[in-house]
Amino acid sequence: MKRILIASAILMTASTFAMAGSHNPHQFEKCMEAALEERPGTIIKVEFKNEEGAHMYEFDIRGTDGADWDVECNAHRGLISEVEREVDNVNHPLFKAKMKISEADARKIALAIYPGVITEVEYEIEPNGAASYEFDIVTKIAGHEMKVEVDATSGEIVEANRELWQIGLE
Repeated sequence: MKRILIASAILMTASTFAMAGSHNPHQFEKCMEAALEERPGTIIKVEFKNEEGAHMYEFDIRGTDGADWDVECNAHRGLISEVEREVDNVNHPLFKAKMKISEADARKIALAIYPGVITEVEYEIEPNGAASYEFDIVTKIAGHEMKVEVDATSGEIVEANRELWQIGLE
């Protein structure tokens, strides 16, 4: 019952944002359907972000397969652009096999470019099998929230995007 209530709250709130204004070009419902078709399960969180000038929805899905997934969808086209698997921690075998950079070092790398406060960290397995740390950082400059991915093997920042809003569980 709790999952149904969470999913309903996410859908209602996100639909309100997605459909605000009669000429809004965003395809929230189409993206949600595509994400659940890609990875069946329960949506536990939705983020809306600006990724290199494109608006993207990121659906965090607790899959029926027992895994957690991040499914990104282009908000204008309604097409899936990326599917990443989330793991619980750095000791998960898929993450640990690729990890050469500690979480502490990855935090320093991210904060050196985007000074602020890290509010969340996720451990992700990329579509190509690479492992990455994803930090949510509330920046000191303008208080923007940035999502910064640091490759767990090389220590390179592989992605940095501004998060515009988030609904659901952390």
